[in-house]
Amino acid sequence: MTADLLFQTLASGVLIGLIYALVAIGLTMIFGVMDIVNFAHGEFLMLGMYSSFWLFALFALDPLITLPLTVLMLFAFGMLLYKLVIRRIIDAPPLSQIFTTFGLMLLFRGLAQFFWKPDYRTIENSLVSGSVHLANFQLGRPQVVAGAGAIVVTSVVWWFLHRTRLGSALEATASDKEAARLMGIDSHRMFGLAWGIGAACAGAAGALLSTFFPIFPEVGANFILIAFVVVNLGGFGSVAGAFWAGILVGVIEVMGGLLIGPQYKMAIVLGLFLAVLMFRPQGLMGRTQ
Repeated sequence: MTADLLFQTLASGVLIGLIYALVAIGLTMIFGVMDIVNFAHGEFLMLGMYSSFWLFALFALDPLITLPLTVLMLFAFGMLLYKLVIRRIIDAPPLSQIFTTFGLMLLFRGLAQFFWKPDYRTIENSLVSGSVHLANFQLGRPQVVAGAGAIVVTSVVWWFLHRTRLGSALEATASDKEAARLMGIDSHRMFGLAWGIGAACAGAAGALLSTFFPIFPEVGANFILIAFVVVNLGGFGSVAGAFWAGILVGVIEVMGGLLIGPQYKMAIVLGLFLAVLMFRPQGLMGRTQ
């Protein structure tokens, strides 16, 4: 194995890991604020990809140009979904909450198959098509731009949570819902905001992925399982943990595929998931209860 091949593989792992992190950040925010596992989170990513595709196909607008619009649409969709469905099951038993989000996953996937068919679609000749050459190796320009975009979106989410009053209220609700209510924080507003931000993060990841990844109704399933691994590894409810865990999982996945075999890379990631569950269930950056 040459040093160039190793470096290129590591770089590829970091870039895909940044996308994993962005998807997982939306998932961990919803869980951290509401203690609800959103099984439909992968379908938010799928909707973001289809939004970018149709804006490109119908209006010739590049996914990078329409990224802010996709984020806003998914944010509004997430908040609307909370008000129409999730708000009704907040006090329901955990099993009912699981069945609800799982049912939403099946509903959105089925609607996508009905309206857009199960065909694979791609976005050709986007603004980021091509490759980036560095020394003796090259990386796909769409992957590099997607990784950079994931860093930007993650930074905006971190800034919002730690530098704004609304973000502080959201974090206070995640830490102690009852105490937040006593301090005058509207918990339902915070819950809706968490769903909006979670959907927006997945939508942003979908828009970035659409420049180099095939688009089809089940595409969310390819990422949601890894997102759960990332959330568990980083610590449920930890945005910083999800970010670093996403990069770690991306690197482990591609290095495992290189050193052991591509057919085993998912098994390696799931083995890591089981190991964390057994030996550190609160995650690498989670707090011990």
